[in-house]
Amino acid sequence: MPAEDRAEFDRDRIALAIQQPWAELILRGIKTLEIRSQPTQLRGTIYLYASKRVSQLAAAKTAARHWKVEVERLPVGKLVGTVELANCRASRPADHQAACVPADLLKGRYVYELSRPERFATPRAVRFLPYGVWFYPFKRRPRTDRQGR
Repeated sequence: MPAEDRAEFDRDRIALAIQQPWAELILRGIKTLEIRSQPTQLRGTIYLYASKRVSQLAAAKTAARHWKVEVERLPVGKLVGTVELANCRASRPADHQAACVPADLLKGRYVYELSRPERFATPRAVRFLPYGVWFYPFKRRPRTDRQGR
């Protein structure tokens, strides 16, 4: 079953918000490492949400040019597909190519190892807007999360 068909039934799947053009490069299978300041214990298939804001990093602009990505034509503020989050670990300088960034941006960061991206034929609106990097697009977050417990 295509990812798009499964998506409307999986209210319990969490989404990771990623700015463009990074989300596009992940969907193309070019960017297989997502760089973050915090580690995660999450594993499995997650939604990929293209944030409303486009990355202003020079590395993002360089990557978009290199891979011929027309950033202004990319969807934003929508779920664009799914991806498998296979692992999380401390970054290494050698990760720069798979992360599509210069090695100096990796220092002190974590990498989320991503595989099996599946693009939705049509980007999907979310029912509930992001309240952080991780969010549930089709259900309210648990009450305990809202109270900080």
